[in-house]
Amino acid sequence: QLANSKSSNGKKATDANPVKIGWNSHQAVEKAPDSLVRAGDGPDGNYPMRARFEKMIREAQISITSAIEEIDGKAKFQEDSWIRANGGGGMSRVLKDGDVWEKAGVNLSVVYGSMPQEALAAATERGVDRAKGMAPGERVPFFACGLSCVMHPRNPHCPTMHFNYRYFETDGGVWWFGGGTDITPSYLNLDDMKHFHGTYKEVCDRHDPEFYPKFKAWADRYFMIPHRNETRGLGGIFFDDLNDREPEKL
Repeated sequence: QLANSKSSNGKKATDANPVKIGWNSHQAVEKAPDSLVRAGDGPDGNYPMRARFEKMIREAQISITSAIEEIDGKAKFQEDSWIRANGGGGMSRVLKDGDVWEKAGVNLSVVYGSMPQEALAAATERGVDRAKGMAPGERVPFFACGLSCVMHPRNPHCPTMHFNYRYFETDGGVWWFGGGTDITPSYLNLDDMKHFHGTYKEVCDRHDPEFYPKFKAWADRYFMIPHRNETRGLGGIFFDDLNDREPEKL
């Protein structure tokens, strides 16, 4: 299974992960390669879910941007692509000055890096041990892959929508999914909100009837502004550390 997805001889990927990932650690390219995942992490490599998840969100990026362009009828997405020497990279697609959307972005990234065990522990929602197999004080090599989107329509009666979905895995075999979607209307339209939440409930129910109420409540907590006693927008779904069943079922 993925939690133990090393090669038969127990070896990890041989490429070293850099300590620092900054603005100058990437190189712009005219077109991204077919995969931003290291060759050894492919479907037949040590970490097969990495390539599978990247393939899925690449297809989602194409599908989503094509649908937005078709609805807008005027503006087109412009893509910027980049790679990193140690593996990984990304593709940013941005549409602006359309008839329907003032601006929309759908961005994909693949990251190889390392971080202190304390930082990794602080990133969790459940206090799980994400530094499994690492010596005390040793930095944790990780892989992260995600797709994010923000859409701002021209019409103020149309809500702003955001989503982010990601897969995270350490070289020690610890893995999880995370992400969420939220909606922020300027003017409340009950039919829009019923459609938004109803659609996500329908999708969640296909996998587990407990997902939607759990993830919705999580989003309500996540987007709460305590000092104002109000939420940012009208919620959605949110989840993290999702690895309670086989990754193929998630």
